[in-house]
Amino acid sequence: MNPVIKRVTQRIVERSKPTRNDYMQRMQDAAGSGPHRSALSCGNLAHGFAACGDDGKEALSAEQRSNLAIVSAYNDMLSAHQPFEEYPSLIKQAAWDAGGIAQFAGGVPAMCDGVTQGQPGMELSLFSRDVIAMTTAIALSHNMFDAVACLGVCDKIVPGLLIGALSFGHLPTIFIPAGPMTTGISNDEKNQVRQRYAKGEIGRDELLASESRAYHSPGTCTFYGTANSNQLLMEFMGLHLPGGSFVNPGTQLRDVLTKAATTQILNNTQQAGNYKPLSEVVSEKTVVNGLIGLMASGGSTNHTLHLIAIARAAGIIIDWNDFDDISDATPLLARVYPNGSADVNHFAAAGGIQYMIRELLANGLLHEDVSTVVGTSMNDYLQEPFLDEDDIEWRDSASSSLDEEVVRPVSSPFSPNGGLKLLQGNLGRGVIKVSAVKEEHYSIEAPAMVFTDQDDVVTSFQNFELQKDVVIVLINQGPRSNGMPELHKLVPSLGVLQDQGYKVALVTDGRMSGASGKIPAAIHMSPEAKAGGPLGKVRDGDIVRLDAVAGTLEVMVDSQVFAEREYLAVTDTKSQVGFGRELFGQFRNIATPAEQGASSLYTETQAAD
Repeated sequence: MNPVIKRVTQRIVERSKPTRNDYMQRMQDAAGSGPHRSALSCGNLAHGFAACGDDGKEALSAEQRSNLAIVSAYNDMLSAHQPFEEYPSLIKQAAWDAGGIAQFAGGVPAMCDGVTQGQPGMELSLFSRDVIAMTTAIALSHNMFDAVACLGVCDKIVPGLLIGALSFGHLPTIFIPAGPMTTGISNDEKNQVRQRYAKGEIGRDELLASESRAYHSPGTCTFYGTANSNQLLMEFMGLHLPGGSFVNPGTQLRDVLTKAATTQILNNTQQAGNYKPLSEVVSEKTVVNGLIGLMASGGSTNHTLHLIAIARAAGIIIDWNDFDDISDATPLLARVYPNGSADVNHFAAAGGIQYMIRELLANGLLHEDVSTVVGTSMNDYLQEPFLDEDDIEWRDSASSSLDEEVVRPVSSPFSPNGGLKLLQGNLGRGVIKVSAVKEEHYSIEAPAMVFTDQDDVVTSFQNFELQKDVVIVLINQGPRSNGMPELHKLVPSLGVLQDQGYKVALVTDGRMSGASGKIPAAIHMSPEAKAGGPLGKVRDGDIVRLDAVAGTLEVMVDSQVFAEREYLAVTDTKSQVGFGRELFGQFRNIATPAEQGASSLYTETQAAD
């Protein structure tokens, strides 16, 4: 085992002992013995199976079969979640055939960041994760279930489902994906059209036609953003079936994998004699494996929030120092857009997740001895599924890359280090995604222009006020200010400036998302401006120095002068009401800092901070 990864894992274990022990004790107490339906009164149980057919009522009343809870993020507006419409019927039949039974326990909300980018709804996006966690808990609260199947794909949905399921961590749980849409136009072509629109060279009709060719059918968007980072992490953390993440929807293999996942999780129940609760699968080593997968693939910056929140839900405490140290020890093995030109379909065809796991295990860069939904070793994830008539045949995955422009061995990585870095200095602590940034842009020193609204940045660009070396400092974008929206709307404009030869960077207490691209962006700055963070003291013209190599971010102002400055007025009243934002006031008021997961959920791990 790589000594850095071994050391980081051990310090996480030591740091987490009190909260992890408390969590595991609660899960053991919850598990009790036997099916929990025995604890229900006759009236409770009658309500619980009133809508079942006679066979289902008999099975549940006699406790003959394990009962699988289906918790789904289905809606038919999100392309990634539309395929889930047919899953419940598949799962129910597969469960019955496997000697179990399944009930649709509940649906959770699922919003699309692609639809809400730059819109008021984006200010609800991050907190939707917490709502999803709570609604998952509500779905499971009926105490009718022996196992859980979580159906989710996109940005906040998988983290929310997992956080909620961990509150019922005594139940075996599996995640079942829907898969990516087939490839549309190339990501490079899509990005070029966006930049031409930002420069005013084409109109909205041409832009919409391009976007419609890119996002064209059911399935996950094919770039490597947060949604597809979620899918990769679920495999690295042993919560998917091996090789199931990037099988396209609407295919026979996709359906057979869904049925196989159902059978597998029923095999993990107490009744089946192979009890494997979620609380035992999500361990400190599991979380570290997720971090390694994130770094080796150049994954989404959103997981510098989500993995922290997920870990805390299991009583495990991680911070950005852990991310940074693991990134330094983990080579970058994949180039998938926006870190390269390939999409996730190309990535999967080139060897994908299974090849990465094979390389990392062989080089002591991944914990092998972990519990997963299919076994007790990450070696199980070296296999991939193939269709054999109406069943699955598991075969060894590729032992070498099928396209080294997309995925490479540890011996010749794209970079010796992972895709994320910690930044710290007199402006606080934040993170930067460097996997898509060219090395000549790793460091920048330029005057600041301070904004409190992303629309004002776009307006300044359109008015030709940003055509110079500049560090855009965008404040009042943190969780306590306006819910920490993604700021991807800025990417085309800032990309144009960089292409014109200017040195440009973004520094913000907001988010940029898995679509963070070629612009150096210091994001998630903490403490945020609303909470008195130093970012609120930066003024137009201050020289800001960002150095992703050294891991520093500083404003070049005399320390005494800077300390005596007043904070910029935090005027975010327009983010308090409208588009449902008035309902989330309490979420904003109690949200933890970004490095603690930017969460409004109370856990014992927050009390320990």
